[in-house]
Amino acid sequence: MRLSQMLWVTLREDPAEAELISHRLLVRAGFIRRIAAGVYVYLPLMWRVLQKISQIVREEMQRAGAEECLLTQLQPAELWQESGRWDTYTKAEGIMFSLQDRMERPLGLGPTHEEVITAIAREMIRSYRQLPLHLYQIQTKFRDEIRPRFGLMRGREFIMKDGYSFHTDDASLKQTYDVMDRTYRRIFERCGVEFCAVEADSGAIGGSGSQEFMVLAAAGEDNVLFTSDGRYAANSEKAVSLPPEAVPSRFTTAEKLSTPNTETIEKTCIALNISPSQDVKQVLYEAHSDTGLLILVLVSIRADQSVNEVKLLNELQRHCARFDCKTILRLNVADATGSWAAQSLPVGYIAPDLPDSYIKPSSNIYPQFFRLGDRTITELKNFVTGTNELETNWVGVNWGVDFQLPSHIADLRMAQTGDRAIHDPEQRLESARGIEVGHIFQLGTKYSKAMNATFTNEKGEELPLVMGCYGLGISRLAQAAVEQAHDQDGIIWHPAIAPYSAIIIIPNVTDNRQKETAVQIYQQLQHQGIDALLDDRDERTGVKFKDADLVGIPYRVVTGRSISEGFVEVIQRSTKSSTLVPITEIAIYLRDELKKSL
Repeated sequence: MRLSQMLWVTLREDPAEAELISHRLLVRAGFIRRIAAGVYVYLPLMWRVLQKISQIVREEMQRAGAEECLLTQLQPAELWQESGRWDTYTKAEGIMFSLQDRMERPLGLGPTHEEVITAIAREMIRSYRQLPLHLYQIQTKFRDEIRPRFGLMRGREFIMKDGYSFHTDDASLKQTYDVMDRTYRRIFERCGVEFCAVEADSGAIGGSGSQEFMVLAAAGEDNVLFTSDGRYAANSEKAVSLPPEAVPSRFTTAEKLSTPNTETIEKTCIALNISPSQDVKQVLYEAHSDTGLLILVLVSIRADQSVNEVKLLNELQRHCARFDCKTILRLNVADATGSWAAQSLPVGYIAPDLPDSYIKPSSNIYPQFFRLGDRTITELKNFVTGTNELETNWVGVNWGVDFQLPSHIADLRMAQTGDRAIHDPEQRLESARGIEVGHIFQLGTKYSKAMNATFTNEKGEELPLVMGCYGLGISRLAQAAVEQAHDQDGIIWHPAIAPYSAIIIIPNVTDNRQKETAVQIYQQLQHQGIDALLDDRDERTGVKFKDADLVGIPYRVVTGRSISEGFVEVIQRSTKSSTLVPITEIAIYLRDELKKSL
């Protein structure tokens, strides 16, 4: 392609809306343009990058035995109502674009396709002889982000590969899940990004287990906790660890003490000369169910620890039957003066036995506090906690004597950097930032049961299909690669996903010999199957060099003064190393160099 014939405009200044360096570079280098908040046009250079990533994905998915299809972007609400996710996606999280057709039938623009693929499986899969089955698509998805930002990282329209597998049992699912683990690792390796596979929370997709693939970058939105021995890595939402040992209490008998102006943990610890690990704090949450019921959740946790709200939400989902609901739509820290409160709470002095009388009687409010305890509180002896009275605290109290342990104990704490690893307490958790670019799930029968998608086994029994789900962000991966690989001059594309492998620069377009040599090299590279750009613009040499660095094409070929001696200069973008190569051998040289990197 000749640059003089191409839609390509670079910018010298950073776009005002761009926060991440990758976002700034993709706009400045002429890869993307913003149309609206979170909505971007993929210009020709970016489209080539996306096509190359998509081709790698297709090759590896075919190798894994999956078949490509294309599912509908418009999805009828009734499918989502069958699965129970319509209200979650349109009201609670509010991330689905919803609309009505001319017959006033509700529809959604698909942020994901579990419901559609399950409906297809329900209609077409009848027998165990058709299983296992694995389908995937590369499709545009839509999410109505509250605050679209970071360019393609968190947009409202994006390109994604999502795949779905169907099985007779969990053992078959696990086999495909393991295959996809290896497949994703090959995809990211071929794309040239440094990544980490971590345990993850399944979120709104659901299922029994999942794993995220993170591109490691300082600007990543996710926090990854891992051990240096390589045996453990998890998203902070999912991570587990051993907390620091609690400091032994200095109190030996139960006593109610006056502690004025100690409404915070810090003030309490100073006043009583204790470690926060000796204190049990209560955190109150409001949980909103799909039936409109408000549940007040009282969490008791060691005061030196923080509640992991993802773990808490997952724990509450397991207790939905108690509240006669299907799901908890959202969770937030309770407002002590909220409309649910019958009287003002003793904020800062709440005890584990906070009376249910604080809850106002209402048909829309569960009449009792749902009491949960984190595991960190169970072994505490002679601990400190509130009294449900302002300006006072209990000291030297114990479970089973002064207070009853909450009836439900679970891991609800946020694992932290420096915590001891469960698999080896000698190992300490370290942290890094990551950008999620892939996520694989063991869905099990969550959707097949809800939507009655079944098959008949060898015995003639009708059973729900066992499902897996495998997502990979194509457009997000492209920007993540830039976030990970750039320098002060611009982007550094890996050759496997670069829009072009080489750019040929004519320093002086009025020099016929330079022009003829450049065209000759351009034709040689095309003949060798090397995709090349010919910069034949009537621009200053410095401008061309700066643009070449900015756009990040792996190899720059310069038809400068050295052509008089039969050579051209080749500069490698990643190392900036320069090599003089005979004009007659340039195509072979670049072919061999590219083969090494691929």
